[in-house]
Amino acid sequence: MIRTAPASVIVASLFVALVLACLVSAGVGAFSIPVGEIVGAIGRRLPLLDVGGDRNSLADTVLWDIRFPRVALGVVVGAALAAAGACMQGSFANPLAEPGIVGVSSGAALGAVIQIAIGLTLAGTWSLAAFAFIGGLGTVALVYFSARSEGRTEVVTLVLAGVAINAFAGALIGLLTYLSTDEELRSITFWSLGSLAQATWAKVGVVAPLAAVGLAVAMMQARHLDLLALGERSARSLGVDVERLRIITLAVAALLTAASVAVSGVILFVGLVVPHLVRMVGGPSHRLLLPASALLGAVALTVADVVARTLVEPAELPLGVLTALIGSPFFFILLRRTRETQGGWA
Repeated sequence: MIRTAPASVIVASLFVALVLACLVSAGVGAFSIPVGEIVGAIGRRLPLLDVGGDRNSLADTVLWDIRFPRVALGVVVGAALAAAGACMQGSFANPLAEPGIVGVSSGAALGAVIQIAIGLTLAGTWSLAAFAFIGGLGTVALVYFSARSEGRTEVVTLVLAGVAINAFAGALIGLLTYLSTDEELRSITFWSLGSLAQATWAKVGVVAPLAAVGLAVAMMQARHLDLLALGERSARSLGVDVERLRIITLAVAALLTAASVAVSGVILFVGLVVPHLVRMVGGPSHRLLLPASALLGAVALTVADVVARTLVEPAELPLGVLTALIGSPFFFILLRRTRETQGGWA
């Protein structure tokens, strides 16, 4: 695909859009806060700035205890999901791939539902997140070793194993949901639909380092992913260890997705749609695709969260439902348009 904009322009534009989206998200809500107060609240917490004002004001309390953690978690989760999608699409050399294809999301959901239904609290208040994280990583490991044969991993087998795991996890989730009490059912429903309503600085502190490490490792593989897009045989002839590359990218995608799902529930279509949009504007190079997808994913989820909590005030729409409602028809339109203009996927 022909690049229509320079990489620096794309990254700079997305960064500006992210800053604006964060300011809007922090200021909009049942208690509206002007941009000036938002900037002032940030300045009062920076040691190098001497910004006057009351740190204990209502606006500062709302921002630092409720809004800023939610905005930060939305940025980190959106970036992680989009980067995971870009990794998966590069590993499969197919822009239709996404993290859920190998069962990461369903595995994380199963882990969380097991914790809610059984009530195990081995990790205290972090039990649900820990079970979801372990479930996601465990599922992708099971899928990978199921598809591995004679030292190689067949992509088709990997996808089929992912389909089987997704179906099995879905059946177990349905069974546990059926056997749950009303209170457990409400928790399962709230968590499985995705939300940032329970955002805390502690959750941001856990997910942000994992997302940063995952994106850094993915960026180190950007050149090899570009070569893999030429085909496995061509990539091997150019010195790429395809099997090692797939292991790394699958591990990165699993880490990013499992960490995100563990703190926000299941949020669909960010990892599928966002990298494709970036690819349409900036081309297929992963040196641009990975960071730009992370930025656009952060923008998309931040904006979606604003819509989710303001569209039907004082109620709040489930974030995962909103992203699926918007993402699925939008992606279908993009799919049709691409097929009409190019005759299919390259």
